[in-house]
Amino acid sequence: MTKMSKQLQKRQVLLVGDNPFHGISHLSQERNRVRGSESTLPERAADLIITSFKNGANGFMFSVSETTLSILKGICGRRQNHPLELYAILPYAYEYVRLANQVGGIPGLAKMIIKRVVFSRNLRAFAKGLKGIASTDPKSLIESYLYYELSRINSSIDRSVSLRSVLLHQLVTDIALALDMEWLFKLHIDLMSKKAIIPGFNTGNYVYLVEKLRKWNIDLAKLVIAAPFNKAGFQMMPNKAECEQTLKDAKERNLIAISVLGAGYLDPLEAFAYLSTLPNLKGVAVGVSKDAHARQTFRLLAKKLTY
Repeated sequence: MTKMSKQLQKRQVLLVGDNPFHGISHLSQERNRVRGSESTLPERAADLIITSFKNGANGFMFSVSETTLSILKGICGRRQNHPLELYAILPYAYEYVRLANQVGGIPGLAKMIIKRVVFSRNLRAFAKGLKGIASTDPKSLIESYLYYELSRINSSIDRSVSLRSVLLHQLVTDIALALDMEWLFKLHIDLMSKKAIIPGFNTGNYVYLVEKLRKWNIDLAKLVIAAPFNKAGFQMMPNKAECEQTLKDAKERNLIAISVLGAGYLDPLEAFAYLSTLPNLKGVAVGVSKDAHARQTFRLLAKKLTY
């Protein structure tokens, strides 16, 4: 391992989140209208990420969409010596729900995804997709989809950028938990591990996810988990106290805290002071929509989150 690699391992993971670039607010659409639509433009979003890098951020957490892939192309050649690690979340659930409504529900959506895989010219994804169709094997179809999404990411970045982790979206993770789909978690872990990518899971129920992963004898030290953690307890399921206790009892430092500002309810100073008290915290993802916000946020995070 190089000296630079060791330094990056010791560094707190401070990620720019992509919600503002998609115009998403977890409180209301009115907040988005007040915020404005400028940050949803790929060129403007790239500017905000570069500003964040200059002030302490070292990575980007994003849902894989045409918007974020355009942003990636815009920042790869401009980041200079600033480290850039990518934490990708897939699928981009909002996009696929919208498309499902347009193409006749889940059957139409599945056909559309298969067509995209075919036209992507990714031979491995294509082969897995054909196997899945021929045998009605859901595992092969999911592998085909994952290979397809990886090819989309890789075509949007250069070799100097590290795709650090790929996380399953909260909707997929939590539905799979509810249905006790152990095989899906292990499939994702095995596929990403073979690619030297850290497998991860975005969840709305941190406690239940950790409980199930331990029950299935899955090594949490080799995973990344993204889950809401904030002083207000916003979106922390089943409740703030149980989430904090589970994190305290953890032996692994694998948590990326999201929704840390409580969808804008919390002041950054008090929000980050709370995060600094949490044990086993690997990093934080925060969305920014203005230059001043980017500078303030990541300077403060870099100051508060030291270990």
